[in-house]
Amino acid sequence: MSDKTKGERQMALGAMMYFPAGEHISSWRHPEANAEGLMDLNYYKHIVQTAERGKFDMFFYADELYVWDRFDSGIEQSNSIRPEPFTLLSALAAVTDRIGLAATVSTTYNEPYHIARKLATLDHLSGGRAGWNIVTSQTNEEARNFGKDEHPQHADRYGRAGEFVQVTQGLWDSWDDNALLFDKEKGRFADPDKLHTLNYQSEQFKVRGPLNVSRPPQGYPVLIQAGASEAGKELAAASAEVVFAPGSAFGPFGSVEDGKALYDDIKGRMAKYGRSPDDLKILPGVLPIIGRAEEEAKERLAIVEELTPERLGLDLLSHYLGRDVSNLPLDEPLPFVPQMDGFNQSKSNLARILQLLEREPLTIRELYKRVNSRGIAGTPVQIADQLEAWFLAGAADGFNVMFPHLPGGIDDFVDMVVPELQRRGLFRQEYAGTTLREHLGLERPQSRYAKVQSY
Repeated sequence: MSDKTKGERQMALGAMMYFPAGEHISSWRHPEANAEGLMDLNYYKHIVQTAERGKFDMFFYADELYVWDRFDSGIEQSNSIRPEPFTLLSALAAVTDRIGLAATVSTTYNEPYHIARKLATLDHLSGGRAGWNIVTSQTNEEARNFGKDEHPQHADRYGRAGEFVQVTQGLWDSWDDNALLFDKEKGRFADPDKLHTLNYQSEQFKVRGPLNVSRPPQGYPVLIQAGASEAGKELAAASAEVVFAPGSAFGPFGSVEDGKALYDDIKGRMAKYGRSPDDLKILPGVLPIIGRAEEEAKERLAIVEELTPERLGLDLLSHYLGRDVSNLPLDEPLPFVPQMDGFNQSKSNLARILQLLEREPLTIRELYKRVNSRGIAGTPVQIADQLEAWFLAGAADGFNVMFPHLPGGIDDFVDMVVPELQRRGLFRQEYAGTTLREHLGLERPQSRYAKVQSY
């Protein structure tokens, strides 16, 4: 690959933590993982400070609201322990200066006022570095923790999510940017004419407002979305500013052609919502397993591929399919074709399984191993080659980087791959701004009331 700078356009990079010990469901078993650090602030501090040293745009913390106890293996063999995201990110804001801090927050099992307030506070305390991964949750296990017997239907969840975002943005606009006066001599704390009451009412929500936190430094924290179903892509086109797209999920990194097709699909939907393609950054997920030489990379990949016990792998496949397959003959194909219609968990995950089955006739054993085999192994140059190919082909605006184990996986990426991307002119040498929006090249949104007043 050329050493020449590829132009002004540069990659965005997110450092993702799905399971606290790494991306893989069995990352906690990796010989280099710090499994005992999952509730230790110093563990997370090291990871995020390393990402900031590598000039990552953001640290992204994925969250779920349940223990995966549908199967015994979910308790005995996988990790369901994870700290609450707002507490964690607020603590990390105090020990970092530039890196964005984003977390998953469910629109199904929260209320807009709570989330608007928490995210606005995080944005203030971090100096404009907050991001929100908008999810609708996936499982009945979550529903049963919030007074429901079953998870709401897919279409209902996404309908609620769209409204949830609208209400939350309305609450963030409660105060004009210059509403607070702090005039001690005249006794004027705020200008009443610059406070706005939302008075939102629908079948889903009744929220008067205003919010008791001033307008966030970024206007709105950065809005992130990860769903790749039809409803998810529409929500992304309408309101998201970052999309975490499928990349190395369920197997190798995938083809550039597949990535570009999804990229063009989502960005092609934006015009009908009055948005420019530049208003949205699409970051495919990638799980690099790095070796200083090819042989070392292959050895490291082999370690990862052997971490998941057979029972856990089968149960995870059963979870994704919504149907227990653990008692079926493992060396034969599925005796049924999974159906999207009526499926009420993650349709994105099911769609990727269907795509695998369409491309090759996998047995159940091969399929569960493929579902658990997400990494791309290579030297730093080889990893950079693949990222560059996707980026320059217009299949990505950057990448959501996942790690086979933590903290060592992020140390490897920052020490070996980031310098190679910088050498090629594909990634920043230093932060140019202080907010997450500035890192991503996103405009700060005006208040809806400022827009009205400008006419």
